[in-house]
Amino acid sequence: MTGTTRSSEGLDPRRRRLLFRSWHRGIREMDLILGRFADAHIATLSDADLDTYERLIELPDPDLLGWVTGEFQTPAELDTALFRRLRDFHFNPRDPA
Repeated sequence: MTGTTRSSEGLDPRRRRLLFRSWHRGIREMDLILGRFADAHIATLSDADLDTYERLIELPDPDLLGWVTGEFQTPAELDTALFRRLRDFHFNPRDPA
């Protein structure tokens, strides 16, 4: 069981792959952070946002977790609008962002 609440039905192959990868990380905390964000937003992300999201999910889990939770300062090159949206969603998942 992945925890996903969203079916990949109706998604293009790129979004299906990103949804799957969001729920299959190295650590469960990142599954929950990225997976819930993907469930809520993957269908509506622009191509530019998908490019940024693909770069984010390639980052090591411990680093990404620290940046999302605020444990580490986010490097300037990663502090994008999409990253801030992901971080804000983590702290308030009911906000439609």
